[in-house]
Amino acid sequence: MNLKQHYEALYTSSIKKIRSDKYETDPLIDSPLDKRMGLTLIIRPSDQVKTRIKNFLDELRDVDSHQYYYPESDMHITVMSVISAYPGFDLQSVSIPEYTAIIKKSLTGLKPFDICFSGLTASPSCIMIRGFFNDNTINTIRDNLRTNFRDSGLLQSMDSRYVIEAAHSTVVRFREKLSDKERFMDLIEQYREHEFGTFTADTVEFVYNDWYQRKKYVTGLCRFRLDN
Repeated sequence: MNLKQHYEALYTSSIKKIRSDKYETDPLIDSPLDKRMGLTLIIRPSDQVKTRIKNFLDELRDVDSHQYYYPESDMHITVMSVISAYPGFDLQSVSIPEYTAIIKKSLTGLKPFDICFSGLTASPSCIMIRGFFNDNTINTIRDNLRTNFRDSGLLQSMDSRYVIEAAHSTVVRFREKLSDKERFMDLIEQYREHEFGTFTADTVEFVYNDWYQRKKYVTGLCRFRLDN
């Protein structure tokens, strides 16, 4: 996959929809009835990169405070949704030691790698930071996970929504109608190619999480250090 072309195509089509009021708001963000939980492998950006993203989000919040902006504690890149969050998933229904053993096997021998957060992309429901990687380690991890979990027979739903190949981070979700769409979109355009920084991904986290990876709902299950 050519990541830049992928992000550009997604941005162009999504921004067109947003500007024509065909964007999607998420009615579940504030719902106490949202019980979707799952198991995910994630990478967290460095504190320096998260601070730069926060500064951008603060500018957007000044334009429209009613949208959902990810706090620094929740910013992440999804490596793989092992079990995509769904209502009623219970952590007690699976054997976490078996899952961690397969994840450890899938990461064996892989080295830390760099991720560059550069510019923005979008979907009809959210704004994302574009992530670029300096080698194919993240997709090697994904391929290893697919193979090893398939062979294990354990419950999993990897790639059930889409085949993940990118390294973006969702940072804004549309909670309601944009109150000042033109100013909001102008600011998005200003940051379209903004450099948020590069960090070294040397740790992968296995978590029990809600749909939005909110800290108050996330339970850390295991942290894996890539070999140095």
